[in-house]
Parts: sequence; C-alpha cells; structure tokens
Amino acid sequence: MSKRDYYEVLGVEKGAAAQDIKRAYRQMALKYHPDKNPGNKEAEEKFKEAAEAYEVLSNDDKRQRYDQFGHAGMGGPGNGGPHMNMEDIFSQFGDIFGGHNPFESFFGGGGARTSGRRYVNKGSNLRIKVKLNLEEVANGVEKKIKVSKHVACETCKGSGAKDASSFNQCGTCRGSGVVRRVTNTILGQMQTTATCPSCHGEGQTIASKCRSCQGTGVKTGEEVISINIPPGVAEGMQMTVSGKGNTAPRGGIAGDLLVVIEEEVHAELTRDGHNLLYDLYVSIPDAALGISAEVPTVEGKARIKIDPGTQGGKVLRLKGKGLPELNSYHRGDLLVNVNVWTPQRLNADEKKLMEKLRKSENFVPNPGKADKSFFEKMKEYFQ
Repeated sequence: MSKRDYYEVLGVEKGAAAQDIKRAYRQMALKYHPDKNPGNKEAEEKFKEAAEAYEVLSNDDKRQRYDQFGHAGMGGPGNGGPHMNMEDIFSQFGDIFGGHNPFESFFGGGGARTSGRRYVNKGSNLRIKVKLNLEEVANGVEKKIKVSKHVACETCKGSGAKDASSFNQCGTCRGSGVVRRVTNTILGQMQTTATCPSCHGEGQTIASKCRSCQGTGVKTGEEVISINIPPGVAEGMQMTVSGKGNTAPRGGIAGDLLVVIEEEVHAELTRDGHNLLYDLYVSIPDAALGISAEVPTVEGKARIKIDPGTQGGKVLRLKGKGLPELNSYHRGDLLVNVNVWTPQRLNADEKKLMEKLRKSENFVPNPGKADKSFFEKMKEYFQ
C-alpha cells in the first residue's frame, strides 16, 4: 500500500513553518496515543504514521529531500527511509512535550501510569560521503567502507565496569532511571517525569570503573561496513544505515551511519535528472551525406544513424538508455545533440572548394517548416 503524503498526514500545507508542524504533530500524538486508545490498532497505526511524518518534516535535510523526491527520495528501512519503533517515537516526546510522556499523568485513575521504560543511551550518528561513478549510479553497487568510530570496550564488553559486581542500584531513583515530581494545580495533582540526575537514566551506578575505557564502555576503533546502494540515487541524497554509528556508552543503542551520495563527473556523459546528455560532433560532409556514428552509454557503446542532410542542433533520443528512477522500473533516455563541426582553418585547395560550393544552390540556407528553430527545440525538449 502506498504511503500518504506526510503533509497530508499532519494536516499542514507544504510550506508550513516548523512551529506549525510541531503543533500539528502534538495534536495528532494526543489524539491517537496508545494509552488513550487501548487495543485500537487503527489509532496505533495513525500514531506511528504521524510520528514518521514528523520525523521527516521536522528535519531540514530530510524535509528538503522529501520535497524534491517524495517518498522515493527517502528510501526504505536501512537505506535512508524512516523506520520508527515505539522507543523512537516516545523519544520524540522530549521535544514535543518537554521531556516526558504526558499520558503517564493523564491516565490511570488519578495515579501515575508509567510505561516501565528505562532511559537508554544512544550513540551519536556518523556522517560519511561516498563517491559513485555513473555506472554505479545506473546499476547500484555494494560498497565496503572502513569507518573510524566508537566501538564497545573489549575489556568490559561495553559495560564500563571493572566486573559484574561493580554495579550498584541508584539510590535516587531506586533503579527506575527516572524521578517523578507531583505538583498541585487547580485541575488536581499533576505528575511529571524526568531523567534521574544521579544515574542519568541508567538505573544503576558504577562503583569500580573499567581501567581500559575509564568507565565509558567505549573506545576508538574501526569497522568495515557494507553499504548496499540502490540504482538511481543522485547527488546529495542521504541513506541511513541503522545501528552502524557510534556505539553508545555502557551498552546503549548504537547511533546510525548517514551516507551522503556524491557523483563523479563522467568524461563524456552529462546527467540531467534521469536522462543523459551527449554532444556528438560531425563534419559538414558527414552531416550532408549521412553517417553511422558510435556514441557512449552507461552500458558501453551504441551505434546511431545520422541521416543525410541532418542539421546542427538536432537531438536524437535513445529510449531507455538513461538512468533508472529510484525504486522504480522506469529509465530515462540518452539525448544525443548533433553538432555540425565547421573547420576553423582551411588550406588553399579547401578554400577554392568551399568557394565553389558556396555558389551551389543546395548550399544556400533554405529552412522549411520541418526545420525547427533553436527556441522551438528547447520548448519541445522541456515539455
């Protein structure tokens, strides 16, 4: 089933300001939150759909890419597309609701209803650039990239502690990772939840730290990461490889690896969206008499026929010889622009021949209706 437009999901216009998008998502989250709609699968799906839309539209880079390419530019899970579980969604509430899940206070018969979730560290994201040549863009490619990053400490296996007996339950939050505060208001008692300041949400403290990593649980290392890049990507597109960023301190969730696409300039072909452009130069005799010419494509070479009397500026279209569209079976075309080459230097014999030809009736310009002007060709090309 095709995805709905993200702006439609949140009920905002395409040019909506960031605060309007945030306000719209807050209303959707309140309306379809699982705590407010227990057992309602439809509400749960709308809740996730709204969270996915907000995750893209609240990020300037992702929003720009979505506005330009739509869902196709976001890729799929693991290739740049949003893939959010409930932990990801609830983590957004720190931005939307000021650091807590409002439903922990709003529901549950006047008492605090907690989700039982403990704060989990998340490693930072990494961003790398990957250069692709035109053939790799056309066919897709698997790239193996060596990335310098934070990895789990081998000595303590990422725990940050000297050994298993070096952990103590946090005395402030009693192992829950959160502290709660009750405030009396005109509407009754309201409870807010915040990350425990003593253990930073981990629920436990370390009595004896690992000497190798000084208690962080991570060290600097390298990892060779395999990245599958689909056909049809473009300059500036960003893919996300989940869980391949920096390892989080003390056994948390690893960040993501953000892969930005760069395109190498091709020696002969120029990219124009999904089409490829090539300038073919032919001599005056070849243009007048006709010729079979060879042109480059991403697959190799192709032979085309230049008809007798071909005029300079004529564009020949080779269907399906361009680049594929991302996540689609459609391919662009190869557009060959025929340029008639006029010699810049002539010897005495050549000048005499050209003077003789200039007087010939067939060499006097006489364009007919079929010979379109440059502006007509451009208008037709861009339609």
